[in-house]
Amino acid sequence: MALLDHTPTVDVVDAQRIARDLFGIDGAVTSLPSERDRNFRIEASDGREFVLKVANGSETRDVLEAQMAVAARAGESGVPVQGAHAALSGALIETSDGHMVRLLDHLPGTLLIEALPGTTALRFDLGTVLGRLAKSLEGFDHPAAHRDFYWDVVKAPEVVRERGVAVTDPQRAELLQRLLVRLDTEVVPRLPALRQAIIHGDANDRNVLVEAARTDDPAARMQRITGLLDFGDMVFSAVVAEPAVAAAYVAMDAGDPVGAVGDVFAGFDSQFPLTDDELAVAWNLVLARLSLSVSNAAVQSAARPDDPYLVVSEAPAWRTLERLLDINPEVAHARLRWACGRVAHAAVDEVVAYLEQVESSPLLGTAWQQLNTVPVDLSVGSPWISADDLQRSPEDFEARVIGAMRGADAVGLGGYGEARLVYTTPAFAPPGDDPAAEWRTVHLGVDVWVPEGTPLHAPLTGTVRIVRDNATPLDYGPMVVLQHETDRGVPFFSLYGHLARRTLDHLVEGQRVESGSVFAWVGEPAVNGGWAPHAHVQVIVDLMGLEHDYPGVAVPSQHEMWMQLSPDPALFLSLPAGSVPTPQRPIAETAADRQRLFGYNLSVSYASPLRIVRGIGSRLYDDKGRAYLDGVNNVAHVGHAHPHVVHAAQRQMAVLNTNTRYLHDTVLDYAERLTATLPESLSVCFFVNSGSEANDLALRLMRAHSGAKDVVCVEHGYHGHTQALIDVSHYKNQGRGGQGAPPWVHTARMPDPYRGEFRGYSRQTSLAYAADVQRCIDDAGGRVAGMIVESMIGCGGQVVLPDHYLAEAATLIRAAGGLMIADEVQVGFGRVGPAFWGFATQGLVPDIVTMGKPAGNGHPLAVVVTTPEVAASFANGMEYFNTFGGNAVSAATGLAVLDVIEREQLPANALRVGARIEAGVRELAQRHELIGDVRGLGLYLGVELVRDRATLEPADSEASFVIEECKNLGVLVSIDGPFHNVLKIKPPLVWTEADADRLVATLDRVLSDSRLHR
Repeated sequence: MALLDHTPTVDVVDAQRIARDLFGIDGAVTSLPSERDRNFRIEASDGREFVLKVANGSETRDVLEAQMAVAARAGESGVPVQGAHAALSGALIETSDGHMVRLLDHLPGTLLIEALPGTTALRFDLGTVLGRLAKSLEGFDHPAAHRDFYWDVVKAPEVVRERGVAVTDPQRAELLQRLLVRLDTEVVPRLPALRQAIIHGDANDRNVLVEAARTDDPAARMQRITGLLDFGDMVFSAVVAEPAVAAAYVAMDAGDPVGAVGDVFAGFDSQFPLTDDELAVAWNLVLARLSLSVSNAAVQSAARPDDPYLVVSEAPAWRTLERLLDINPEVAHARLRWACGRVAHAAVDEVVAYLEQVESSPLLGTAWQQLNTVPVDLSVGSPWISADDLQRSPEDFEARVIGAMRGADAVGLGGYGEARLVYTTPAFAPPGDDPAAEWRTVHLGVDVWVPEGTPLHAPLTGTVRIVRDNATPLDYGPMVVLQHETDRGVPFFSLYGHLARRTLDHLVEGQRVESGSVFAWVGEPAVNGGWAPHAHVQVIVDLMGLEHDYPGVAVPSQHEMWMQLSPDPALFLSLPAGSVPTPQRPIAETAADRQRLFGYNLSVSYASPLRIVRGIGSRLYDDKGRAYLDGVNNVAHVGHAHPHVVHAAQRQMAVLNTNTRYLHDTVLDYAERLTATLPESLSVCFFVNSGSEANDLALRLMRAHSGAKDVVCVEHGYHGHTQALIDVSHYKNQGRGGQGAPPWVHTARMPDPYRGEFRGYSRQTSLAYAADVQRCIDDAGGRVAGMIVESMIGCGGQVVLPDHYLAEAATLIRAAGGLMIADEVQVGFGRVGPAFWGFATQGLVPDIVTMGKPAGNGHPLAVVVTTPEVAASFANGMEYFNTFGGNAVSAATGLAVLDVIEREQLPANALRVGARIEAGVRELAQRHELIGDVRGLGLYLGVELVRDRATLEPADSEASFVIEECKNLGVLVSIDGPFHNVLKIKPPLVWTEADADRLVATLDRVLSDSRLHR
């Protein structure tokens, strides 16, 4: 190839000489990669940095002068480009050994390729910078920019035809031919309508600089473009080619390539508004750039096979081109329009306006006002649907819907804009194998629930466009699409799904259907895709080439666009206002009302809060149906909405719920079952409603028995929100808003084996920390009421205590006349597996045990269990009574929880799955220096993040970043620890090994994010 034959042979020594002799710059020189020139970085002795560019021998002076002029104009407008430095001769372009030479600024930053796939903000800013560049060059011209250049995107058809012959793989060659046909038919005819100007033409991922990681907040790093390099591909071309080139590289290996491309175009459009014609070719120009990349790479690699830079993007370009060519271009066009703030299709407004004024015939042959219509709610959080219902057969589900409709004679209406969990087949799954990708959940039509065989009447006159049997499970079964027209002849469509087979024999494509005539019948589950009988009715502005595969359900992140392309069928069907359930209000309104109506110090999780409306097993679901693997909620101990627990509570609630002033065997049965899991001495129960209430009562029991007041607690411990518990919770009384501990509270150092004064888990470490318990006893005058301590210190950072620390502390406390309270609110009921109780791992038999959250799997049930002796001391004449503690519903719920723990062998599962997580994260620690310590027992785990493993500097902002990004990828973890740098993992005990692997893979993905690397 002639161009590559003229690549300069200048080396580092030559570059050093040129910089010194021609520009008067001395410094260290390093080579930089380039396609056809030679580039060198120069670090001058005075600290300044430059780039020395030695041009290809085939370059002409007028082209280089044009590049300099374009860059100068852009720089004057504030676009971040390299400034030029004159040589000693005063010229901006010098000559050395037959090659033209320039000296430019070296701009700070990180190459864009190091930041990809990047964030929406970064991609938008890339488009913004290119839009500002286009604006700065508007009306500017230079004769040398008008050149026939093989990297010019609008020249792709001729360049690919010429150079694509170097592609020898038959499948790839065929792919290029497919693209050429599209470019010839969709792009070339539109070229005359596109605005022309000088463009940079090569904003690829190695020609763009991103803001370096200088902030302490990883989330704020690499969000801004700081430099646009190398105007070597400058050319007079279509302006829209500018963002298309950049978007081609951003799309490489992006999880959602259309969304990534849309971010770039949205940023560009915000500065330099694009025309409809430009948006119409935008997607195909992205593919055109990729076709140039692979065609040119094939030629260049043949000419210079040993130069890796020439083919650096070849493999990802092929991969991306193959992937993007399979994406429907009309859908991509609609998404780009939407991203740029346009209506998704030019016909939307006219179709909606027509539907608002046209009178339609009744779908069921009778006016809606004369029918018994009932709104049917099948949303994610619908009270009509339980976790069991999602697994029901169509017949069972039909009975459920009809029952909810209050009678088989009713007509059910609902569904438009409703997110649902009923779409469970692979057809609704995202492409690829990314578990964080969205499923399609948001329904785009109205469902009309009527008996099978019900005839449907055409709402408007139309022509049969499609009649087909989509027979796969949970698809439409027999379906019909009718084509209609507005008064001005603009076509639009109506789709009807879940029909009877007789419909297929009744209609043929092209047949005219008159308004009000019977054209279809509702099908039964055996033929309609497996659904309870109903008709799905959807309005479609344009089929966009999707035909019978046009989606009836959208992914949540795109649902507003798809709802614009499929307007509300209530207009089309002339449904009365309020007959269809309204989708949930915007989340911002919910957040605002919470802030207005709740206490101001009641926090929410995550910077962008979640609106969670359902839980099933190990998953939580937001209002759009997105599933989150729940690694946080130890409250749902045996899994969210466990059917056995739910049914037990429902059954007892339907019979009796009253307090413990009456005899009731269920409460006694629960007490027997619960105490059987404890050491024999712990046999007397007090039932309460929360862990805080349990710990507060435990303090009273302890003082009543000991006759003393002083209490020993542990640094960073947390025991609840009553005033007495704030007093003994170092985490609270020493935290923000705390007033310190009262004189009767004595705080022992937290026995932290990782960052404490004494390290490790040995008995010697325990004895060293136990000595501090003795100090507390001495401070109390040698006599204490007792000690309250968590069996693992949660707010201290998921701290696993050194061997037998609790037993050693108990010996000292009892010698001082006190009792040991084991706070098992967080870790009890098998979480630390295989032990049922955390204190059992410490060789301790406590005097009092408190339990909370897990006991009722979210139901307000908590328990204090103690010895008969302590209980007798408490019975001092003052009656103890708790209105709701020990009620029959709580007892039935608690029994059901114990059933599940036993039947599903959850302590053993906690041991197995927890060990898998711990092993996986320890392996990650070998590759991610940010992981300082991995600790835990069973499914109570902590991962401590540090910036330096020697100094243990806490990585607090990094930890916040990790949990936010994990949430964005569909995995929920939280933060704990005095330095807010410990990832807290305490999921429902029903987690599987697959869930463990998902968590570890997600952590690996997040910890690999370039924003975490300074």
